[in-house]
Amino acid sequence: MRKPAILALSAAATMALTTTLAGAAQAEARTGAASATASSASPVRYVWLKSCHKKDDYFPCGPWHLLLRNGRDSVVKDVQVNSRTAKGKIDKQSSTPFTVSGDGRHVSYFREKDGLLVVRDVTTNKVRVLPRSVSKPPKGIGTGDLGMTLSRDGGLLTIDYYDADDKAPSLLVNVRTGKARKIPAGAAILGFSPDGKHLLVSRGTAENTSRFSVYDQDGRQTNTQVVPQVVANNSPTALADDGSSVAVLITTTSGRQRLRVYDLANDTVGEAVDVRVPKNESARRLEWTPDGGLKLWETLDSAKTGETTGVVVHGLDAGTGATTKLDSFRVKSSLWTWWLPGE
Repeated sequence: MRKPAILALSAAATMALTTTLAGAAQAEARTGAASATASSASPVRYVWLKSCHKKDDYFPCGPWHLLLRNGRDSVVKDVQVNSRTAKGKIDKQSSTPFTVSGDGRHVSYFREKDGLLVVRDVTTNKVRVLPRSVSKPPKGIGTGDLGMTLSRDGGLLTIDYYDADDKAPSLLVNVRTGKARKIPAGAAILGFSPDGKHLLVSRGTAENTSRFSVYDQDGRQTNTQVVPQVVANNSPTALADDGSSVAVLITTTSGRQRLRVYDLANDTVGEAVDVRVPKNESARRLEWTPDGGLKLWETLDSAKTGETTGVVVHGLDAGTGATTKLDSFRVKSSLWTWWLPGE
């Protein structure tokens, strides 16, 4: 599952589901639901939700915040913070999913006033409202029992349902048209290629192995393999625009990091390349870049509490393991949850 952890689940054949946008949902709307700082044309570094407590009882509280790359803090005011159970009751111990596109320009969340899923461009404040047929979880599933992922440009959205019997298929939604395609049940979403044309999912098999599959924008399976353990058992991973090259970041028992590139089409694993990053950094997210390099987000974690205190963003040469520092920022303490662009 995307938010709490990455599960080794998978995908088989594809079914198509088409939904039609209502006239009102079809048009883009400019609203004042986000704070004025969101109109600063600056993308997001990370998003966060505060944790509050009474005695030993901890719970999510306050609105979602966006830390923008210009250093400003923006508040999303119209978001549904607490999740709803399958029966529609508010669960004060759980938050609804919130996700950011890889370019940091779009966020997706459930809107408080009507429970509909929306995708907001944080640089223009324009909002696209998704159809109720897409926004409403399947029977027996609450809004806290799902995860979402936006493509890099915010044009596609996945909804991954966490039902107990793994019978609910995931959805691949075209944000512009509202049309949705089904990804077979039991598939855990691992992420999009940078161009958004390919989606990587994983599934556990009956033989206790993992199968990776790739789907195109229309929900058609284009590639699938039972992958080697070195690929299945390590993370983060990243799918390239060719729909086949999967970069895998490996943290060794000594704490060092290595990179391997797995060719999904030919079922081959490249040689390990040592990644040149400080020992006190931990890998969090990986993404291919258009020039064939990689972008790597690393966290700085407190030795005492394990809590993340900061993030460092590196450019990573896939051939040599050399890195170049691109950005760094602090992460607030005592958070309920927080997410990077593309997660």
